[in-house]
Amino acid sequence: MLTETEADALRDRCDRFLAGHGPVRAADALADIPADTAVDRYGAGGVVAELEAEVAALLGKPAAVFLPSGIMAQQAALRVHADRAGRGTVLYHPTCHLAVHEDGALERVQHLLGRAVGAADRLLTLEDLEAVAEPPAALLLELPQREIGGQLPAWDDLVAQTEWARGRGAAVHCDGARLWEASAGYDRPPAELAALFDTVYVSFYKGIGALAGCCLAGDEETVAQVREWRRRLGGTLYGLWPAAASALTNLRKRLPLMPRYLEHARAIAAAFADVPGVTVVPDPPQTPMLHLLLDVPEAVLDANVRRVAERDGVWTLRGASPTGDPRVLRTELSIGDATLRLPPEEVAALLGELVTC
Repeated sequence: MLTETEADALRDRCDRFLAGHGPVRAADALADIPADTAVDRYGAGGVVAELEAEVAALLGKPAAVFLPSGIMAQQAALRVHADRAGRGTVLYHPTCHLAVHEDGALERVQHLLGRAVGAADRLLTLEDLEAVAEPPAALLLELPQREIGGQLPAWDDLVAQTEWARGRGAAVHCDGARLWEASAGYDRPPAELAALFDTVYVSFYKGIGALAGCCLAGDEETVAQVREWRRRLGGTLYGLWPAAASALTNLRKRLPLMPRYLEHARAIAAAFADVPGVTVVPDPPQTPMLHLLLDVPEAVLDANVRRVAERDGVWTLRGASPTGDPRVLRTELSIGDATLRLPPEEVAALLGELVTC
């Protein structure tokens, strides 16, 4: 089995990469920060203010605030919505980020109650919501739903769910960590998606490929309160400008490429049609990300990853997860600049090798 140290050493020797924009290297990340960047002071002014204004305009919202992490941004937004509604329950999909990746932060830090609605293996539906009798403070919708392969609800379903929440007196919040990808999937500008929500969180290090950081956008009063919560939660650092400058550079560079990433994702999925042992979820992809079910034991997959890396200089994947079937592994493929350099037919051939026993 490949250890993390061995995997890192192998990856460093490769010159082509299957996923995303390729490995994060300090020199490349620093090059995304222009030398003439105007610095902020405790989050005020400079490139931070420039980024906030640009994101607010992109999302069609009156205001936006930059925060160092999405967990902080969403906790703060949901805290504000709950206080305003005088309620404490947040409804969300069972596999949303708050439920599976935040170690109970909503409950333990904000003392709010997260309530999962619907089934983990499919999208949330209006019927799922209508079965909830409890009046919620907020409905959180993740676009796209990452843990089930980057799926998107049909547009009319999305509209109906947001209308249901407002009819119950609840705020509607978008976990838009990958909203840029969702925008491509819906073939609608980000502002059209954001218009359905009271608040929207967007990430810059995921599909955009910047340093850590995010923005929370909404009305001026809510954003002002989130800005205060940023300080309370320890996020108003003396200088936020390196991450904000990286975000601005990469947002301008990669947001226009999202439709191209999506086209490439669908071409790759089509190329897998004749590859035994590889299943695409969903098929075709709805956003520039997809999940792959690989019919191969983990030890065999590791050996094949090593062989392809040493022979071809291509780093394919690392970190496939077990499924209910002991022989089938699940992995995520995000499409980015590095993926664009690999023709779909070559990607299919490489993955076919990885699942060869």
